[in-house]
Amino acid sequence: MSIRILVVDDHAVVRSGLRQLFKETDIEIVAEATSGSEALTAAGRDDVDLVLLDIRMPEGDGLNALGRIKLDYPDLPVLIFSAYDNPTYVARAVALHAGGYVLKDAEKDKLIETIRKVASGETAWTREELRRVTGALATPRLNADVEVPLTQRESEVLHQLALGLTNKEIAQVLDISYETVKEHVQHILRKVGVSDRTQAAVWAVRKGIV
Repeated sequence: MSIRILVVDDHAVVRSGLRQLFKETDIEIVAEATSGSEALTAAGRDDVDLVLLDIRMPEGDGLNALGRIKLDYPDLPVLIFSAYDNPTYVARAVALHAGGYVLKDAEKDKLIETIRKVASGETAWTREELRRVTGALATPRLNADVEVPLTQRESEVLHQLALGLTNKEIAQVLDISYETVKEHVQHILRKVGVSDRTQAAVWAVRKGIV
């Protein structure tokens, strides 16, 4: 029996490449989407067994889409398929119950094997991936239901940080200086009570900030 998947990626060449990749395998692309909102609609189809989800898309963050898909369809397996080996992305994907995380430069056999594993209901997280984010996911302060008095600008910086942006990218998005972003990030880490931006990102996810 074939594994019917929904591919969510804004690049047509990637979607076309995956179709070629899955020829003569048990994996069949039954639906495509180019944004998070399209993904949420398509995820409700009866013929979708798994969602293969990109992260960076022009019309919304794929990890936000992951959270919404898991809220509406908790039993639907979702596999992250990204070009970015970003610990913040990995931590958020784990926290939001993705079945695994595959880089776009992975070997064909690894991608196919991982899709089969996640579609069967298993998780495909490696020990190395989980070890990278264990500290972020286990930090006691992150589990505490505490209110943190962030300023509006700090909240904006935290939101962008949790999307995986670098300080330079945040500065460009918010039209502020790089040094100002660095200062805000330090204030955020101190107020939240964490030691790095990955932990802050996980905290933001759990607080519903992203």
